[in-house]
Amino acid sequence: MRMESTLYKTWLQYNEIPGSELRREYADLLGRVVVERETSRHCTAAVNELTEGFKSMLRTNAVFMDEAPASGSYLRIGVKVVEAAGTNREGRGWEKGEDAFSLKLIKAGEGKRLELIGRSPSGVLYGVFHLLRGMALGLRPEELEREECPVNRLRMINQWDNADGSIERGYAGNSIFYEGGKIVADTSRIRDYARMLSSVGINAISVNNVNVHEIETRFITEEGLPEVARVAEVFRNYGIALFLSINFAAPLAIGGIGTADPLDPNVQQWWAETANRIYRHIPDFGGFVVKADSEHRPGPFAYGRDHADGANMLAEALEPHGGLVIWRCFVYNCMQDWRDRSTDRARAAYDHFGPLDGKFRDNVLLQIKNGPMDFQVREPVSPLFGAMSRTNQVLEFQVTQEYTGQQRHLCYLVPQWKQVLDFDTHAVSAGVQVKNIVEGSLFGMKISGVAAVSNIGNEECWTGHPLAQANLYGYGRLIWNPDLSAEAIADEWTRLTFGNDKDVVEKVTQMLMASWPIYESYTSPLGVGWMVVPHYHYGPDVDGYEYSRWGTYHFADRDGIGVDRTAATGTGYVTQYYIPNRETYESLKKCPDELLLFFHHVPYSHRLHSGSTVIQHIYDTHFGGAEAAEGLSLIWSALAGKIDAERYEAVESRLAEQRDHAKHWRDVINTYFHRKSGVPDERGREIY
Repeated sequence: MRMESTLYKTWLQYNEIPGSELRREYADLLGRVVVERETSRHCTAAVNELTEGFKSMLRTNAVFMDEAPASGSYLRIGVKVVEAAGTNREGRGWEKGEDAFSLKLIKAGEGKRLELIGRSPSGVLYGVFHLLRGMALGLRPEELEREECPVNRLRMINQWDNADGSIERGYAGNSIFYEGGKIVADTSRIRDYARMLSSVGINAISVNNVNVHEIETRFITEEGLPEVARVAEVFRNYGIALFLSINFAAPLAIGGIGTADPLDPNVQQWWAETANRIYRHIPDFGGFVVKADSEHRPGPFAYGRDHADGANMLAEALEPHGGLVIWRCFVYNCMQDWRDRSTDRARAAYDHFGPLDGKFRDNVLLQIKNGPMDFQVREPVSPLFGAMSRTNQVLEFQVTQEYTGQQRHLCYLVPQWKQVLDFDTHAVSAGVQVKNIVEGSLFGMKISGVAAVSNIGNEECWTGHPLAQANLYGYGRLIWNPDLSAEAIADEWTRLTFGNDKDVVEKVTQMLMASWPIYESYTSPLGVGWMVVPHYHYGPDVDGYEYSRWGTYHFADRDGIGVDRTAATGTGYVTQYYIPNRETYESLKKCPDELLLFFHHVPYSHRLHSGSTVIQHIYDTHFGGAEAAEGLSLIWSALAGKIDAERYEAVESRLAEQRDHAKHWRDVINTYFHRKSGVPDERGREIY
């Protein structure tokens, strides 16, 4: 197990428990571990984790037994298996409760028994990580007691890694999976990644980019599958099912068939044979992730078919094995004429998929981005959530910070995700939040959940910015239990990562909680978005996408700014929401300030609910944001000597870059709008 540095260990530091009394109490309770004879590889991973954790935190080696001792204290581990329908041949099901566990402290004569019972081997592993987490947080044994069941059944990470070792939207080095067109020979770092993911409850991963290139297209061949199976074995040991992103045109590209038409019998047969081949190599294979008819990727449109035709063809091939098709809804016109005001990219996913509700097979899941555009720092929630009551759905987040500072700026995204999950769609009735929909029970979905684009690479600290580890940790914890608060998750991550020093915990948690509003304040004003350098998406370029084909416009002119998406005078995008959200966004008076320019084109003199004009808000927030970014550096500097030099210096350098870059953002944005509007800053600050 590779453990070179505090940066590499992430939140799995397993520092020695401070305080001799608590350490002795745990050493007495956990010195003997009884593991029931019915074990599996998941229980083996759990035993290994306990061994490592106890050795590090208690400075003791536990004794493992297969029968309970006659007296004294011990930890008992057992499995009470859920009989799950719809599993594949290796037993990977997606049933509610399958990953649950319970932890109880029971008095046993003169001693105590801590009893960990998983509803599956994976449940045991999650229970072990809960136990070790509680110990690291300084909880007493009785405070560990609980029964937990993850809210979302599918809890997924999407790798956008390419076989050449590059990562699309990767900001922490190269891939840990691929090098030089091949899967890496040494999978030890992949194993450490599996540990990290399992520790926060992730149970599925797709290991290649949704933009599938030539080499990755061949992963599903007889030549490619043995190598993929090596990676699947690593994740299997940690209860994580492996998925592959596939090329929809694979029958045409590598199958020797002159078409990829999903209704062609030869194509259907080719995919059925391919599925059989995959499951011979990987019996617990999760299924396919598909980007089709999106940003020039091939799909069913080429043959006059719709998305249901394409997804159902693949689903039929996977169904005998219990496999899933995760079909991405990121479909829009990426060749738009910027002169065309009638075409609205925000409408696209709903317009494409809404009419197909009820037409997808039971093992198809539509993967829907959290907003209608593309992971901007501020967007409304996608109206597709709540609009499709007869279709399985997966909510897609982006942990990698493509538009939110690329892990060079601090931007803790859990508060943003909380707002999405807690958004009241008003589907069916009031109080129907997005988290109720993706959890699956509201509409009786067969399988549903949450996925996110990963933010890791092969740099020592995994995420480039050490504090960006909080986003990966927070994502896993939040989708396990969406009712956890962003602040509680930040506090938990900080303690696990840096220890329980009160000053460190308070200051780091403060920095994390302030970071998203700070980043938003010196970048995109009032929900308008896209003011970034094209392609790279790092740094300000206000008109970078304004005259492009991508449908990403702000329509700033000398008089005003914003996109009119109202029903009365604009694109009608607001009609995709249920009342009262539709009425709120339609109304200039009711629309929340933070989304004003997403829904309305207004003059610079328009007064916000805050009382400020739009133009003055732009000036104030960009000046204030740059100042607040500098404040993050000052907060961190107060922790010198309380955090090891390796992590302290790594964070310090990132915050220094953010401080300087925030000033650049401030000056570019303010100067642009000063020159465009001709309106001076009422406070007389320097604008170039």
